[in-house]
Amino acid sequence: MKSPDRLLIVDDVPDNLFLVSTILEDEGYELITSSNGQEALKIIETNPPDLVLLDVMMPIMDGYEVTRRIRAMKDLPFIPILLITAYDRANAVQGLDLGADEFIRKPIEADELLARVRSLLRLKHSIAERDRIDRQRQDFVSRLTHDLRTPLVAADRMLGLIQDGVLGEISPQIGEALTIMGRSNRNLLEMVNKLLDVYRYESGSKTINLQPLDLQELLKQVVEELKPIAISKNLELTADLDQVDQVKGDRLELLRVFNNLIGNSLKFTESGSVNISLKTALGKPEAIIAIADTGAGISPEEQPFLFQRFRQGNHQKQGSGLGLYLSHYIISAHSGKILVESPNPETTQGSTFFVHLPTITP
Repeated sequence: MKSPDRLLIVDDVPDNLFLVSTILEDEGYELITSSNGQEALKIIETNPPDLVLLDVMMPIMDGYEVTRRIRAMKDLPFIPILLITAYDRANAVQGLDLGADEFIRKPIEADELLARVRSLLRLKHSIAERDRIDRQRQDFVSRLTHDLRTPLVAADRMLGLIQDGVLGEISPQIGEALTIMGRSNRNLLEMVNKLLDVYRYESGSKTINLQPLDLQELLKQVVEELKPIAISKNLELTADLDQVDQVKGDRLELLRVFNNLIGNSLKFTESGSVNISLKTALGKPEAIIAIADTGAGISPEEQPFLFQRFRQGNHQKQGSGLGLYLSHYIISAHSGKILVESPNPETTQGSTFFVHLPTITP
């Protein structure tokens, strides 16, 4: 059986508390009353109600301040706030701007109060149901990707053993087919790993190991690893890497970011070059990594959405839409930022990704 909705009524005037409680008492709600804002905030923190009915004019802490503080509690579930006010409409709008959801003017009409309470509770339950479904979906995807990873890893190892001739000699045709199968399997495994990490970051369960890092050495490693791709596409891959102060970072996560960013530049550049530079920001303890290419560029319409989850560009070589989203999450976890600049594709080509990371002050 569903438990009754819990309503918190806050007013410093006992007669007002009695009036509102009397109107609501026959509707099957669990009613809690409070005579001041500070007490109400403690109740909300300890056992959040489903709806707050809040008088605006109270001493010490008025309804506006209580509203502001409730909305500042980021760990709370959504709680609708109904302001009860004797002020004019302009003052009531101030409360809405601070985060209240609705207001009702004094003297209170019983039918109007009941209708507004029902409306706000419908909103509350709708949002709670949406959040519940979203949590279930995220849990399902997290479990699914985790379960998919095991057979994909096993398949990758088995394909490698067959290609190495461990299970017997294979023909060139079968070897070529196994190479294609292995590449497809690894692409799928990479996507599953990205998806799993996305949900770990979003749920707050991902742990990053921050240690002092030499960015110059790390970027040199990435460039060397990706050189074969540049050579195969006849692209010039260059690196202009200054020695900068160390950063505090997770080596594996930053390797993932720069492999993704530089790899994307190589992937989407058909001719010309990709250049990586590492500089110290002027006047601030910050390293700036720039990855510039001569590819097709990114349209101004696409740029605001580039780091959204599952967002794919209009380029014919589309990926899963997870790489940039995950890179953005990783850089944010390092107290940095990632930006993109791309000229108008009709006038010039190319995009430049900038990664800003705080350095350790010597």
